[in-house]
Amino acid sequence: MDEQRIAEGGGGSSSDASLAPRLTVAAVAHRLGVAPATLRTWARRYGLGPSEHEAGAHRRYTPADVARLQTMRRLTLEGVAPAEAARVALALPLVEPGPSDDAPLPDREGRLRSRRGGPGGRVLALPGADGAVRGLGRAAMALDAHAVTALVREEVARSGVLHTWDHVLRPVLVAVGARWAATGEGVEVEHLLSDCTAVVLREIASAVPELPGRRPVVLSCAPEEHHALPLHALAAGLAERGVGVRTLGPALPAAALQAAVRRTGPAALFVWSQLPGTADPAVLEALPVTRPPTAVVVGGPGWAPDRLPRRVTVAADLPHALELVDRALGA
Repeated sequence: MDEQRIAEGGGGSSSDASLAPRLTVAAVAHRLGVAPATLRTWARRYGLGPSEHEAGAHRRYTPADVARLQTMRRLTLEGVAPAEAARVALALPLVEPGPSDDAPLPDREGRLRSRRGGPGGRVLALPGADGAVRGLGRAAMALDAHAVTALVREEVARSGVLHTWDHVLRPVLVAVGARWAATGEGVEVEHLLSDCTAVVLREIASAVPELPGRRPVVLSCAPEEHHALPLHALAAGLAERGVGVRTLGPALPAAALQAAVRRTGPAALFVWSQLPGTADPAVLEALPVTRPPTAVVVGGPGWAPDRLPRRVTVAADLPHALELVDRALGA
């Protein structure tokens, strides 16, 4: 969770909230790094506009409005569809963000409830989620590593890696990210959830060896990119198809990535970038040319598709990445 929190004014009392600054469209656009037209589109299309309006005055954004917009911005940068990102952002309560743990959160039906209560003392906003998602969210918020690992392992065994990733893990990860964007809390929850999930996915991937005589598949994060969980999801998904991989992990230096391609001559190379600052097209441009050619595939919202070398293919999501790797192995 690398994006900065937008902190707007005081603690949580109504008197403090009323004194917090109200911002113009231009000011909010500057803070979020988007065009004012984007904010107007989000307001018109998804209802993420200013919540207060005084007669005869321009509408201004409150700190709570800005918190919702930051959630929208963060999730879209991470590759979440705008409509889904807006749904999560709108589930946040329209109260001034502050350090208090007692600020309410919406329950499944949209009613506000206290963050305190139950093991771990906090709840996660998961409107409309099914039992598997809610159970995983509760275990994660309680920092119950054993329960999280068991729940992920059980869901993968029942429904497979793809379904678990898209329909169980991602909703919880998105909700944890939204909570962090609104309150500045929850980094420890994201770390525990990611670590426990990686344990299960690595178990699946390590159980499938590479087939003799077949060119390898290499998975790596971009240099400076530390979000490696999607690599483990792809490795586990390929393992379900009988494909063993070599996962090089987070923040691999460019020279090391070039050396790995030169030494292994992989059939497919997948490079993940979560954040724009880690996605350098020059790293891909400098990769060695192998014979037969290596299929270079990238994934993640960090990459700008129009800046990539011609030989690079962009995977839209996990199923697409699996399809592209399968295609490279069959070539």
